[in-house]
Amino acid sequence: QLHLVESGGGLVQPGGSLRLSCAASGFFLDYYAVGWFRQVPGKDHEGISCISSSDGSTWYADSVKGRFTISRDGARKVFLQMNNLKPEDTAVYYCVVGGSSCRGGDMYREVWGQGTLVTVSS
Repeated sequence: QLHLVESGGGLVQPGGSLRLSCAASGFFLDYYAVGWFRQVPGKDHEGISCISSSDGSTWYADSVKGRFTISRDGARKVFLQMNNLKPEDTAVYYCVVGGSSCRGGDMYREVWGQGTLVTVSS
């Protein structure tokens, strides 16, 4: 079975940082594009970042560009470094795998993790 597990969420003050991790079991992440999505209650999932497998290129939503960085660590993990966090970044963050390309942010979404909650509040 293919599983993704996110970790690293929590409560942080505005301006603070968190690093989310996405770990895979049952398959190797480096074969796939890996993205991070987030969702707040009552709204659709928002794609915020992606890293491709084909050429390692990355994509970021305007809302996080310059503050968040996506990276890989070998075949099993992908990270999202989140700096200068804002209250509007509060959401459940999901790791998603699909295809090999980020497709300009419109990546295929084949496997989802269970999500990790990030709360930015003073």
